[in-house]
Amino acid sequence: MPQSPPISRRALLAAPALALFPRTRPAAARALPFPLRVHAPGWRVSLHARLPRGIRLMVEDGFGNLLVSGYGRGNIHLLEPNGRVRTLAEGMRRPHGLLRDGRWLYVAEEHRVSRFIYDPAGLTGGEVIVAGIPTGGHVSRTIGKGPDGAFYLSVGSSCNVCIEDHPFRAAIMRFTPGGKVEVFARGLRNSVGFDVRPGENVIYAVNAGRDMMGDDVPREELNRVVEGGHYGWPYVHARGVKDPEFWDRRPRGVRFIPPVFTFTAHSTPLSIRFPRRQPDITPGAVALVARHGSWNRSRKSGYDVLWLDFGADGRITARPFLTGFLKGQQTLGRPVDVLERRDGTVLVSDDYTGFIYRLTRA
Repeated sequence: MPQSPPISRRALLAAPALALFPRTRPAAARALPFPLRVHAPGWRVSLHARLPRGIRLMVEDGFGNLLVSGYGRGNIHLLEPNGRVRTLAEGMRRPHGLLRDGRWLYVAEEHRVSRFIYDPAGLTGGEVIVAGIPTGGHVSRTIGKGPDGAFYLSVGSSCNVCIEDHPFRAAIMRFTPGGKVEVFARGLRNSVGFDVRPGENVIYAVNAGRDMMGDDVPREELNRVVEGGHYGWPYVHARGVKDPEFWDRRPRGVRFIPPVFTFTAHSTPLSIRFPRRQPDITPGAVALVARHGSWNRSRKSGYDVLWLDFGADGRITARPFLTGFLKGQQTLGRPVDVLERRDGTVLVSDDYTGFIYRLTRA
């Protein structure tokens, strides 16, 4: 019996009892499309799957499948263990962040957060949890759970640099399924990726800084995000780089919190993950950061996955983990997300090609 085509999120919200029966595509090839190098001893890389271009964030569904947001096409993809790809939902408005929590799948779109009763066979019971998120500008929305069990949502700025007129902009929000929404931290121009550091139980977020100040200014940021914190944008960037347009307009009496680490300017870090299932890594001692790469730098920066060591003395150092996405100045791929699966396998998504790469122990 043929499967029914996937229905749109609007239809799901209008008819929550109606399940979705996914569309299936065949398994993908496993050969790497171009040479990649793993710099950490004992690791190897292979091609895990090929999906449509524009894929972004990944999450396991608890049934052995991988859910992937199809930001570029408005879809949510389900990747089965055998490599087959199914489309769970379509017609969404730039779906980006995905979160599985109990029986629910939370989906963060440009303008709202919705949740659905999840089953690998389909989605039912759609309802809007957070509405009225401002649109335009930086439109990717990332959702996660914090150390307190609450839900967190990153919302980027509407501009390169400006004073926002909406409190949700350039911020990380905190919300509950009951509808309470508040600003947790602000001054974060575009913190697409964040994760809770094990042991410390504090959110760490990468942040892409402003453009048009030169090749090497300002550097991108890694911030230790605390409640009520202001991280400087648009008044000051990285470690003390005063904005030429807005420093003199800064609010008086506000302390700006500097980043705990900085990356090459314009390298665009999009994801940070703390591995929790590696036998030789203490949880919280290492983070993996996917850098999407620059678009406005005379020599490209980023286009890699970094390994960050968190020293016992509080110092953070970075080294390459996965490279090969650039050939000279030619773009071959652009890493977006890093996910550690329950078996310890590490996956990296690439929205430029639609590939997902798998890193395993040799």
